[in-house]
Amino acid sequence: MRWSRRAGIATVFILVLGAAYGCEKPEGLTLPGQEDLTGLYGDGPRVSLNGNVVDLQVYQSADQLRRGGATWARVGPYIYLFSPQTQDIFETWSGVGGVRVTTVDGRGRMVARALLPRGKLNSLTWPRAINLVAKARLEGTRRPSYMLDLIEYGEDNAEHEYSTRYVKDEGS
Repeated sequence: MRWSRRAGIATVFILVLGAAYGCEKPEGLTLPGQEDLTGLYGDGPRVSLNGNVVDLQVYQSADQLRRGGATWARVGPYIYLFSPQTQDIFETWSGVGGVRVTTVDGRGRMVARALLPRGKLNSLTWPRAINLVAKARLEGTRRPSYMLDLIEYGEDNAEHEYSTRYVKDEGS
């Protein structure tokens, strides 16, 4: 009886040690500090770290949403998500699991949100993503098809959601 009790205690002790060891951050994974994130995307967006996800909150003007409608509401997060800054975050800090961009209106209400998980894009797909953003930013007003291409790419490669206040369901 004594032997089984000692074996049980030893087993519990080993399991507790194993669980504690398993909860430690694996060697080599790094996360940015707030000082690393501040200003990374310019002066506008608020950037913070939420667990291992870099969060950006970007204001989208009422005028832009009014003129561009659902297209501008949907494209907002992808402009920042598929940027050289986001690519640099993944290359610099190995512990970052994703980058999430949330666009908000003047009242702080969500317009759209998109999350790009680590590893979704690679050395071949990043240039295309950045090129789509460049075309949308430079010529999207004159050629809305560039913005639609970016939206399609974003919806295919990122987890996303849109506020029904700005983007009506396709089914309705």
